[in-house]
Amino acid sequence: MNAMLEEVRRIGIEAGQKILGFYDGDMGVTFKEDASPLTLADQAAHNHIAAELGKAFPNIPVISEEGQIPDAEARRDMPRFFLVDPLDGTKEFIKRNGEFTVNIALIDNDAPVLGVVVIPTQDRVYDAVVGGGSRVSVAGSAPTPIHAGAGYDLKQLRVSMSRSHPSGQLDTFLKSFEGIQPRPLGSSLKFCYIAEGLVDFYPRFGPLCEWDTAAAHVILEQAGGVVACLDGQPLRYNKDVMKHYGFVAASSQPLLDALFERLPEVEVIDDRA
Repeated sequence: MNAMLEEVRRIGIEAGQKILGFYDGDMGVTFKEDASPLTLADQAAHNHIAAELGKAFPNIPVISEEGQIPDAEARRDMPRFFLVDPLDGTKEFIKRNGEFTVNIALIDNDAPVLGVVVIPTQDRVYDAVVGGGSRVSVAGSAPTPIHAGAGYDLKQLRVSMSRSHPSGQLDTFLKSFEGIQPRPLGSSLKFCYIAEGLVDFYPRFGPLCEWDTAAAHVILEQAGGVVACLDGQPLRYNKDVMKHYGFVAASSQPLLDALFERLPEVEVIDDRA
């Protein structure tokens, strides 16, 4: 798995470089059927990642946000596959605020077991493999281990939240705490900053696609953090609809337990109806 991780790191870094090639020029912004934006950078990163993963690991399928998503029946025969968001945080990319990432994960039996998250504008790479801990490297430096914070203070919690998707449910939840320190962030940075000890938790009360979380999920867990659905069950992957419907990511199990004591008051957004 370590050899695979190094290869996936290389592919993710190269995809980030391709994205930066569009950052200061024409992004070629169009819109998908769901009104979400799509740029030339999304497509270039997808093409590179799909081609390189296909060459390096020809026996492992690749599912990417910008590719053809197999239906649920076909995916039942895929116990192991790469799950990719080639440009997570397209809205942040278009705003040129730097808060976008490349996410590549390996899913094995409905759980992420390897993950790479690249922040192209920071030349920063997070990575993890189950049993191997989590690491970060900056500007080509050797990767160093990272750890989520073990302690917490309910009166001084640092919370990461979406910069581009406001939520009334989140506002309601946060009002039940004193001294909340908000940290608006784009893309999978919300997970990675918990893994690095920069933020305490990240609550989500609306739908989010599986490729948005998979790589950063394993990075957080291998750094000592935890993620759970709003019913307390593990966050699983390769569901019939490849979406999560609410979860909480936290720096430790004790903090997650404390957060769950306040969750029943929040109504969850569900777009499956």
